[in-house]
Amino acid sequence: MEKKVPTLKKKYKEEIIPALIKVFNYTSVMQVPKIEKIVLNQGVGQGVADKKVVTNAQEEMTIIAGQKAIERLSKNNISNFKLREKMPIGVMVTLRNEKMYEFLEKLLVVAIPRMKDFLGIPAKLDGRGNYTLGIEEQIIFPEIELDKVPKISGMNITFVTSANTDEEGFALLKQFGFPFKK
Repeated sequence: MEKKVPTLKKKYKEEIIPALIKVFNYTSVMQVPKIEKIVLNQGVGQGVADKKVVTNAQEEMTIIAGQKAIERLSKNNISNFKLREKMPIGVMVTLRNEKMYEFLEKLLVVAIPRMKDFLGIPAKLDGRGNYTLGIEEQIIFPEIELDKVPKISGMNITFVTSANTDEEGFALLKQFGFPFKK
């Protein structure tokens, strides 16, 4: 049985690579930047007082990403926040390869269009061609059932690329169909 190749992976190989070679005059296909991984991260400050909040966040993140989310533990003691070392304070998932492309397609085609008052995403990269998108509500993902959500919370999604500059990273993400503000 033949393995199904995600649509965006196919698009990357057939359309995006040739387009970027033309724009940046690369001499080799290996110079063309690519998305290496997508990291979903959610801080759960209330997890200090209530362990159930972290468990719920972990379950939701696992459903959204299609891969098990892991707890992130605090590294320091901070008395003002009643925080001790090694207490759960967030959850994260790192997606690569097929799962990364499947999540990216779901994000661009289904989730982002469901955002309230959507006018495009900010076009601010980190200086090394990577991009972080902040999402205010996890309910934009179709897998999340509104009735079962105890608390609406946001998350950060970081797209780590192999681009050397913001210009290359921006061109790559634009080719994938990121709806950047004009």
